[in-house]
Amino acid sequence: MNHRAVIIGTGHYTPEGVLTNADLERIVETSDEWIVTRTGIRERRIRADGEATSDFIVAAVREALKKSGKRAADIEAIIVGTVTPDYRLPSTACVVQQKLDVPKAAVLDIAAACAGFIYGLALGKALVEAGMYRTILVAGAEALSSITNYQDRNTCVLFGDGCGCALVARAENGDGDRGILAVHISGDGRLGDLLNMPIGGSKTPLTPENYHERGHLLHMDGREVFKHAVREMADSCTRSLAEAGLTVNDIDVIIPHQANIRIIEALVKKLQADRNKVYVNIDRYGNTSSASVPIALDEAIQVGKITPGMNVLMTAFGGGFAWGSAIVRF
Repeated sequence: MNHRAVIIGTGHYTPEGVLTNADLERIVETSDEWIVTRTGIRERRIRADGEATSDFIVAAVREALKKSGKRAADIEAIIVGTVTPDYRLPSTACVVQQKLDVPKAAVLDIAAACAGFIYGLALGKALVEAGMYRTILVAGAEALSSITNYQDRNTCVLFGDGCGCALVARAENGDGDRGILAVHISGDGRLGDLLNMPIGGSKTPLTPENYHERGHLLHMDGREVFKHAVREMADSCTRSLAEAGLTVNDIDVIIPHQANIRIIEALVKKLQADRNKVYVNIDRYGNTSSASVPIALDEAIQVGKITPGMNVLMTAFGGGFAWGSAIVRF
């Protein structure tokens, strides 16, 4: 029997700490005008000392559970998209499992950078449709401040911390025609050196000798990333629309990865979409990687931009390269 996957609840969490453009002016050679003009970012949230990625997730999940009417015990699998795990081992999904006290749930981290939530949604959809699980937690969470090079003015202005999540469940009577209509994911490992952290893995472990090279922190060729991001997200959205049997005109709300306002604007133009349908919060959070799309999704629901019956298109692009898109009817 084929089951249909639906999103029954969303939640998000962002730390209380705020890093403004004025703050960055005191750290590196930059200006508020330069940052806003080129990125659209005015501030970003930064974790408190000792605050971990798993803490973000637990806070977001508790919000999603309240909205859905589910209990933590109902969660049968935990999928976490992140490149800033609490530890190398165990997975952050395992830590979240322990904190939520759901010891029998399956646990998995996905390292697909900014596309982590979309990848998790694709997996959650497939597992529910296959009948393996009834309720799955999919989270995108990042503590990017822990891997940001605050000596590099081209990248440190971009990144912030936070988490967004969704509960993906088997459709029940009364759900009508809502559900996850289509998901597309893809990647290109040949371009991995354009957005990476070259030091700290098994190939080049972090040592006292190479620490000063700061290769264990984020490195990005912004111009090249921009070019590929727009093209691949547009292509992925087109593929998801075709799978769902829809056109861009059938989409009520578009939630793009909040990486750069110029990327968002170029994507909207390439899709020939209505700019008024696009939800943007990059000015307040910056680029939160895998957390970007689910934070925006939950906010859009909270403010009433997304209401029942609407078709929502989400898309993201990140290091790897990895990218994807999803269409959900709420």
